[in-house]
Amino acid sequence: MEAANLSVATASVALALGPKTCSSSPSPSGILSSTPGNAVLPGREPPFSVFTVLVVTLLVLLIAATFLWNLLVLVTILRVRAFHRVPHNLVASTALSDVLVAALVMPLSLVSELSTGRRWLLGRSLCHVWISFDVLCCTASIWNVAAIALDRYWTITRHLQYRLRTRRRASALMIALTWALSALIALAPLLFGWGEVYDARLQRFQVSQEPSYAVFSTCGAFYLPLGVVLFVYWKIYKAAKFRFGRRGRAVLPLPATMQTRSAQGLLATSKRQQLLTVSWISSQQRKLQYIIFEVG
Repeated sequence: MEAANLSVATASVALALGPKTCSSSPSPSGILSSTPGNAVLPGREPPFSVFTVLVVTLLVLLIAATFLWNLLVLVTILRVRAFHRVPHNLVASTALSDVLVAALVMPLSLVSELSTGRRWLLGRSLCHVWISFDVLCCTASIWNVAAIALDRYWTITRHLQYRLRTRRRASALMIALTWALSALIALAPLLFGWGEVYDARLQRFQVSQEPSYAVFSTCGAFYLPLGVVLFVYWKIYKAAKFRFGRRGRAVLPLPATMQTRSAQGLLATSKRQQLLTVSWISSQQRKLQYIIFEVG
């Protein structure tokens, strides 16, 4: 009876305080626990745990390091005049794409990861901009690596035809094609209506999942440059192996000491032959004198 009266009294106190001031919830031990205000209930994790703070700190440091490192590469190439040539312009193009990834793509991705339920709370327009820059910069970075590999291949295999002026034109053309192809792959969903990337009802975003666009984007942004890089470096390996093989089969000159010893040996041999020839001539002269003496 006393327990029933106690429960009735507790319920009346809770109703008097209101739902905002006091909220009752059963604890694991069965006792009602009150949480005034917005305090965290027992058994629930706080919104930002120590692990979450640690992960966010590491991600922020990674973004800052990526941005500063590639920005340093760009500033070095721009300030040092000796770097204003091939292949440093290809390296600068790669650094530019990585700087854009660190400045535009990674921070917005971190904001989305920290939101409740990983929702996109920044609107449809900014979602399209973020997705476009993500695909653009990542694809350009991959194709810049393929362009550097092609430049190395032509430098090794066609070093006579691939002169400085031709190399500059080829590198400028490769950079233009790299960014043009990357822009085509990134903007295709917006230009041709190739699938929607933002769901307003669920506040979720993702790259277009249209099957035809998925095949087009993955082949153009990954498999095709991967095949180019693997084929080019295989040809570079074969050319280097052939060149070193020819050098190994070539007749190498003797060292200086061996050349000196061989020259001394030749001189000694010639002197010995000269002495033998002189002694043979003198012996023949003596025989001839003896014959003349006997006959006379």
